[in-house]
Amino acid sequence: MTVTTLGEIRGDALAHLLTDAKRFPMLSPEREQELALAWRDHRDEAALRELVGSHLRLVIKIARGFAGYGLPVADLIAEGNVGLMQAAQKFDPDRGFRFATYAMWWIRAGIQEHILHSTSIVKMGTTAAQKKLFFNLRELKGRLDQFEAGDLSPESVATIAAELDVPEKDVVEMNRRMSGADGSLNMTMTEDGEVEWLDRLVDERPSQETTLAEADEMAQRRKLLGEAMERLNAREREILVERRLRDEPLTLEDLSRRFHVSRERIRQLEVRAVDKLRKAMLGAAKTLGLPTDLAAA
Repeated sequence: MTVTTLGEIRGDALAHLLTDAKRFPMLSPEREQELALAWRDHRDEAALRELVGSHLRLVIKIARGFAGYGLPVADLIAEGNVGLMQAAQKFDPDRGFRFATYAMWWIRAGIQEHILHSTSIVKMGTTAAQKKLFFNLRELKGRLDQFEAGDLSPESVATIAAELDVPEKDVVEMNRRMSGADGSLNMTMTEDGEVEWLDRLVDERPSQETTLAEADEMAQRRKLLGEAMERLNAREREILVERRLRDEPLTLEDLSRRFHVSRERIRQLEVRAVDKLRKAMLGAAKTLGLPTDLAAA
């Protein structure tokens, strides 16, 4: 089965892709399992086509979530399709979770890598910290009401740097690289001026498939977290819960009194517990064949 390329889905072809995605119905768990087994065990091209086609709407939904980075949505969808195909090649139906849950990781990874290599961010490198900054900066700016043009205020730079654990100079440089004029949704797409970008927007309301996939993904995350928590001893587990998983976390002083040790010792135990948890999560992600950089995030 061939993968749709960037050039093949530009312009009017994008509308055909949207129409084509609607032709494939959602799959029941039983039908999905049947198709996945047929492809894995017998390399059935028809089964692969149906399995992948039924998840094109998921690719489009995820790609639209990255539309704010200034790249054509068509390109993002194409890269998401590549990730979808990679997921289909690696998916093991015997693992016990839905294909959409697994495919989400690969779709996002493909789109994110395309964005990173299509913007000036590539000049800064592609470390995990820089990726985290790149894909979280817009959200944090919105939370701090800092979407106006120009440099961030020193207070906002300090807040973002602390939250993402990156140097303040990286925040300033990343913001400058990402700053630029937004295109108008009323910009025409055709020579006669009758079709605007706004006319091609996909309904923002989550589809049944997206809602189901997100619920499956959340369940999978909770399962991985639960299994990773079992790797901690009772004290580490209690400290981690009280410090990281409560709506109102306890202070180091509170826990030092509870366990009759110093605040510094509590801090050390917390750091060790977080490190053990992260390694366990990454190990589980590798076992399941998920992209490890997304699992780490």
